[in-house]
Amino acid sequence: MAPGAADAQIGPVDPGDFDQLTQCLIQAPSNRPYFLLLQGYQDAQDFVVYVMTREQHVFGRGGNSSARGGSPAPYVDTFLNAPDILPRHCTVRAGPEPPAMVRPSRGAPVTHNGCLLLRETELHPGDLLGLGDHFLFMYKDPRAGGAGPARPPWLPARPGATPPGPGWAFSCRLCGRGLQERGEALAAYLDGREPVLRFRPREEEALLGEIVRAAAAGAGDLPPLGPATLLALCVQHSARELELGHLPRLLGRLARLIKEAVWEKIKEIGDRQPENHPEGVPEVPLTPEAVSVELRPLMLWMANTTELLSFVQEKVLEMEKEADQEDPQLCNDLELCDEAMALLDEVIMCTFQQSVYYLTKTLYSTLPALLDSNPFTAGAELPGPGAELGAMPPGLRPTLGVFQAALELTSQCELHPDLVSQTFGYLFFFSNASLLNSLMERGQGRPFYQWSRAVQIRTNLDLVLDWLQGAGLGDIATEFFRKLSIAVNLLCVPRTSLLKASWSSLRTDHPTLTPAQLHHLLSHYQLGPGRGPPPAWDPPPAERDAVDTGDIFESFSSHPPLILPLGSSRLSLTGPVTDDALHRELRRLRRLLWDLEQQELPANHRHGPPVATPP
Repeated sequence: MAPGAADAQIGPVDPGDFDQLTQCLIQAPSNRPYFLLLQGYQDAQDFVVYVMTREQHVFGRGGNSSARGGSPAPYVDTFLNAPDILPRHCTVRAGPEPPAMVRPSRGAPVTHNGCLLLRETELHPGDLLGLGDHFLFMYKDPRAGGAGPARPPWLPARPGATPPGPGWAFSCRLCGRGLQERGEALAAYLDGREPVLRFRPREEEALLGEIVRAAAAGAGDLPPLGPATLLALCVQHSARELELGHLPRLLGRLARLIKEAVWEKIKEIGDRQPENHPEGVPEVPLTPEAVSVELRPLMLWMANTTELLSFVQEKVLEMEKEADQEDPQLCNDLELCDEAMALLDEVIMCTFQQSVYYLTKTLYSTLPALLDSNPFTAGAELPGPGAELGAMPPGLRPTLGVFQAALELTSQCELHPDLVSQTFGYLFFFSNASLLNSLMERGQGRPFYQWSRAVQIRTNLDLVLDWLQGAGLGDIATEFFRKLSIAVNLLCVPRTSLLKASWSSLRTDHPTLTPAQLHHLLSHYQLGPGRGPPPAWDPPPAERDAVDTGDIFESFSSHPPLILPLGSSRLSLTGPVTDDALHRELRRLRRLLWDLEQQELPANHRHGPPVATPP
């Protein structure tokens, strides 16, 4: 104002009144974001403009110390003294580049453009930010050039309102539109192929239980990873839309449901096994076809839980990054998430153990034929690499049939490639140990270690390895059958060449055999009537103790440990749902949620799901 203008236009004023008047003439900043107060709590204490002086701006209640043991209060940029404002209520981050981000603290009533805010979201110039029941701000950023919406998109919303279910999913985005338009949008969601499944916390238990129940019963014709996809949609909705702290509770409930379903399935399979039948009923060995049917539910759970665990790990990491690190409940949330992931880990371990147990149980009765059968039958021609199972020698078909059934099962269930490799790694480990132990045992009672018998075993083993190579399992099989191969190679050495060899040279040529195993094979090798092992085969004094005390049998407890796959989940939650069966199940679940929501309404307010108007 020009000198004297105030006196000329207003008349004499008190100096204190003039100071108060000049505060009302503050001009908004031109180079920093700020918040314009639209509604406050105490007019005498509230300001009109709150400027962001740093990239991160924290709203909260003033005070000297926090409620936890008198420790210093959390840092706050803007103090708001309304009774429903938390010590650290809301955080806004506005970097050099738009958009700004706003994140409510746990339990803080915050609205964004009139809608309840539960997760971090973008904040644009012109947006309304409501804190508690009293404060309402408009966010402004002069750096954006004043570009804002022609009409602010805010709507009235009561903090603490129910999160959107199917019937309320479009309440904000369809404001101002007619009932028909709203109904068509809801119908499009119920029947649409968008990978989204919206629900309210009160319907969570029924929804998760229905998904797990349908998966356990094998209902419908879902794709192999369909249950994991549906459960991942639930996890995604909780992580994106529901309040902070909801995700850990959902994960715990989900993990317990899966564990209960798997444990029940394991019990059912065990009760059907021949050894559990009443006395007097003859035990019938499991066939590859029968064990494949029995293990399919377990293999499906293993495949689905593996992908779900990877997805959950990603969401928990995102939650930890996005969470307010000063949130006192964050550690508890992470502990709950760890407990849920440990349960899923336990499910994977158990389904893997049960699967390989029944497969190895079936293998156990078929493996001896690799040592006893003669592949050089009269008039038979040895099959080449890549031969069909039916072209293999009869003695090898049962064992290869188990491997083929396991390979088809893992493929049909879309088991993670890392778990497929480890499944066959365990099967080959068991086969190698079982065959090697049988080989060691055969030499003790009757003449067995002789060149002609060794050539038959070597040929059988080569045929098995060639077949596995054609099935894409050659590298794994070669690694785990190495010890058996070396033992058979020793027995295949011509007798004249073997007699010229010394202990040290044989130890060098067959390094995987222990001194006890090598000595056992040599001491029982059939050199002819009345001929014993030559002195050159005697172990030196330094290895005599290892020969006398060493075990000639392989231990089944030294199997490789199961290592869960690393990396991102293979579930596809982007783009439309292309699988028709998965889409049908998604529609069924959406209508189930709609029905649950309608049941809460008075009878005269209920109605069926809307139907989209045909074009």
